[in-house]
Amino acid sequence: MRDYLLTLCITAAVTYLLTGPVRKFAIAAGAMPEIRARDVHREPTPRLGGIAMFFGLCAGLLVADHLDRLNSVFALSNEPRALLSGAALIWLVGVLDDKFEIDALIKLGAQMIAAGVMVMQGLTILWLPIPGVGPVGLTQWQGTLLTVALVVLTINAVNFVDGLDGLAAGMVCLAASAFFLYAYRIWFGYGIEAAAPATLFAAVLMGMCLGFLPHNMHPARIFMGDSGSMLIGLVLAASAISITGQVDPDALKLFEGSAREATHAALPVFMPLLLPLTVIAIPMADLVLAIVRRTWNGQSPFAADRGHLHHRLLEIGHSHSRAVLIMYFWSALIAFGTLMYSVHSASMWIMLPIVALSAVGLVLLLLPRFQPRAPRWAESFVPPRYRRRKTTPQAGQEAPTAAEGGAGAPPAPTAGGGHPEEPPRVPAGVNGATAIGARSRLPERRKAGTPS
Repeated sequence: MRDYLLTLCITAAVTYLLTGPVRKFAIAAGAMPEIRARDVHREPTPRLGGIAMFFGLCAGLLVADHLDRLNSVFALSNEPRALLSGAALIWLVGVLDDKFEIDALIKLGAQMIAAGVMVMQGLTILWLPIPGVGPVGLTQWQGTLLTVALVVLTINAVNFVDGLDGLAAGMVCLAASAFFLYAYRIWFGYGIEAAAPATLFAAVLMGMCLGFLPHNMHPARIFMGDSGSMLIGLVLAASAISITGQVDPDALKLFEGSAREATHAALPVFMPLLLPLTVIAIPMADLVLAIVRRTWNGQSPFAADRGHLHHRLLEIGHSHSRAVLIMYFWSALIAFGTLMYSVHSASMWIMLPIVALSAVGLVLLLLPRFQPRAPRWAESFVPPRYRRRKTTPQAGQEAPTAAEGGAGAPPAPTAGGGHPEEPPRVPAGVNGATAIGARSRLPERRKAGTPS
């Protein structure tokens, strides 16, 4: 475990330290696209954050190769090299897209080629564990098609959900955390060395996301762009493919007794087939809904719009940070709930907390305008938005005079004899900077050199 934690920390540190210089490079290179109609942010923000994440991936794999307990992964398996080859290809295409806006069909073809490169080097699904049947072997063509499909779906699901500051990196980090715990249990608990590559991939993916998140949280200073979203989607898919198609279910020695008992006891074997889908359940649902919605409206499935789940959360009144936290909550609930069920499938106590937390999540969705207020003694320690509003003067009380700067005083005339412009008002019911609300209550400042 210490070697995995060291690899995670090195990956996170390299990603974090490189993101600042990458941001300056992106600004100098002009990788700051104009704000589009579907964008939530109000100021041009540089992309190309995937450059730092890719070098973090390389640093994590390089460190793992020099650790005594992890170098066997590179000696006994070709999967790390297969991952690095596919990641380099998809990252290069993402960098070009962040700068020059590549066509969607070209990106789809590049994703399929990257998946094919990994298949050619041995990272593929060899068999599927089917409940009640056992492991079912796949032909070379079946394994290749299934691997490519899983890689493309995962990459696009992560890419689709990358619409709010910190959303994609946080959700993938939660998914990688759940997958790391599952893969480590298979490797360490059952002594199956074939699960070691998937464990390493998940640890490196967690480091990539944790190192990038401080720069990407709202308000984001840099976006990961397609170079980052497609990269972390590929690494997540590679982890799932590695442990699904390479670990022999018979090695767990759970197929004993009657068929019913064997199927129930072998539930941890079947979880790799289900867990990769549950950890990206929210992005996958968003992807399916987007395809159906666009096709129904006569548009291309690759056409961009403002109908994603995070856009709908903003439209009903949730703030930017609150919408991100809600998406985090549901992703963690699905991923870790599935993980707990795979460990203690016979206990009904696992389902009760899941149902209770689901009810809490529904309440949070239905209260978009609820904003907690801190007690008066703690107001100096919390941000201004959590402080109580000052009460307006009651009838009979004197309003502040103009000299005191009160709100009821008439505005002072400007040098030109007019009155200053009123600051823009935020629509009622909107918390913070959302897609339908103003970003700031302050009037915009004039640029230097412009006449007053």
